Amino acid sequence: MTTLNRRHFLRSAVGLAATALAPAAQKRSATDWVELGNSGVKVTRLAFGTGTFGGRVQRELGQEEFTKLVRYAYDRGIRFFETAQNYAGMHEMLGKALKGLPRDSYRLMTKYRLKNTEDPKLVIDQFRKELNTDYFDILLLHCVRTADWTTQFAKLQDEFSEAKHRKIILAHGASCHGLLPLRAFPGHRWLDVALLRVNHKGTRMDNLQGDDRAPGVVEEPVQHIAKLHEQKVGVIGMKIMGEGAFQTPQERDASIRFVMKLGTVDAITIGYKNTQEIDEAIERMNRHLNS
Repeated sequence: MTTLNRRHFLRSAVGLAATALAPAAQKRSATDWVELGNSGVKVTRLAFGTGTFGGRVQRELGQEEFTKLVRYAYDRGIRFFETAQNYAGMHEMLGKALKGLPRDSYRLMTKYRLKNTEDPKLVIDQFRKELNTDYFDILLLHCVRTADWTTQFAKLQDEFSEAKHRKIILAHGASCHGLLPLRAFPGHRWLDVALLRVNHKGTRMDNLQGDDRAPGVVEEPVQHIAKLHEQKVGVIGMKIMGEGAFQTPQERDASIRFVMKLGTVDAITIGYKNTQEIDEAIERMNRHLNS
């Protein structure tokens, strides 16, 4: 064997040995714990949403069936639950459904109605009573709609920051409805977390009219999401199923595939009405995260 061939053989052997010893790439899962940017909060990649049509779908289940569904999701590994003051009755229903589960075993996010006129401290305390919790992992300004929201709600942002200082909330942010407010998200340093609409068709997504019923767009929101992700803001995707508009398995699969392949959405929230929808979301996420 020539010296050249011997060297080539040795290098190949070493390479093969290293490949054999290298650990297999770890598969990613819908129920992995992931950190939301620089927020310091870790959540499961898939959340349990309670706001389908303002929570109507979940309310119509009744407390007993809703509790069963929450516990099923919890047992499947979904440990991130999100709700809002605007979803009438859902604070109380979710609080009852989670009662008895160790508080440090799940994450809780709620959203603050911007039309509140009461003292924010009192409102947040009321939230804590309704949801049977001492603190929230994430509290969001709910449904910002104006281009100047960062200044319009500056005082409320200060209140959230004070609550964070007192560890009543661990992270704060906003959810968005409209392209004009969305354009103010990148670069706004107060944001720890952003809850943003995203799917493959633009269904129930953002538009310049700020009208949730008008057709939305995909390209511009995706660009803003990428900027926020680069800024280390935690990005949570919503309206993945177009708020129930995607009726066929093919549409639902296409949407989850699209969002998972972006690589800029840390977690997603989906509202469910039965266990089959939970199983489907987990299966599809697992498949597309690793394809």
